[in-house]
Amino acid sequence: MVSAYILAKVEIGKDKEVVNEMKMIPEVKKVCLTYGAYDIAIEATFDTIEDLDRFVFDKLRKTPKVKETLTLICSLAVC
Repeated sequence: MVSAYILAKVEIGKDKEVVNEMKMIPEVKKVCLTYGAYDIAIEATFDTIEDLDRFVFDKLRKTPKVKETLTLICSLAVC
């Protein structure tokens, strides 16, 4: 199991559209609008690192409204 937080910068005024698109993807557990350098934060879980790669490279980055991403892969969950 691979958990990750993906931050995305999107075109001005397109943030809610991207949020709604991301909510439709089963691996996405949570998506929210953020303040600061990035516009959207996505929490997602994948079976393999290759599944994460496919999501980031084939889905998220190919979304025309997404300008930039930053992926943070979780190494250890501490509660």
